[in-house]
Amino acid sequence: MGFATAERFAREGFQLILAARNAARTEQLADKLKSKGYRAEVRTVDSSNPESVAKLVAEVEKQHGSIDVLHYNAAAMRKATLAEQPRDTFNGDLAANIGGALVAAQAVAPKMEEQKSGAILLTGGGFALAPSPDYLSLSIGKAGIRALALGLFEPFREKGIHVATVTVAAFVSPDSKEAASVAEHFWRLYSQPRDAWTAEATYSPANV
Repeated sequence: MGFATAERFAREGFQLILAARNAARTEQLADKLKSKGYRAEVRTVDSSNPESVAKLVAEVEKQHGSIDVLHYNAAAMRKATLAEQPRDTFNGDLAANIGGALVAAQAVAPKMEEQKSGAILLTGGGFALAPSPDYLSLSIGKAGIRALALGLFEPFREKGIHVATVTVAAFVSPDSKEAASVAEHFWRLYSQPRDAWTAEATYSPANV
């Protein structure tokens, strides 16, 4: 979904900064975009580490100025019930699933406020609405993503910043029509006129 969304925005002329822990994999994705004529750069970031997230934002802003669109798509996709979840992993899962999103929003907000424009887009999940006992830490994380989007929507709208989430109520494979549909949902949110901004769109196979 992250790559599909990046490509969707690239088609509209955006300069892309792809960031993840796996630099080699991210370079491959950037090369795929550049082969289509899009502009893409690569950074490394650990979404579970607040300092890493804040440093990434600062470096990108130093090079390119204010970030127009932040898309947070990181998640720890751990399948584990309460009994199966290793005790030393839960806080780390939450740090990636929601902590990084909060820090990223906190980091990009000041310059967006200065320009009175910008978008913070968060990949949510259907587990926020119907938590899964088999994906407990992910369910809690997606509930946090939804709360973050809804909680920031009104105060940030007053500052000219559109905070929104796509609640993805489906499992999505790479390079799939589902991924492309999620990306289109993000683009529609971004493209909404300011007086018609909404905080959430829901994607499911029956709601494309």
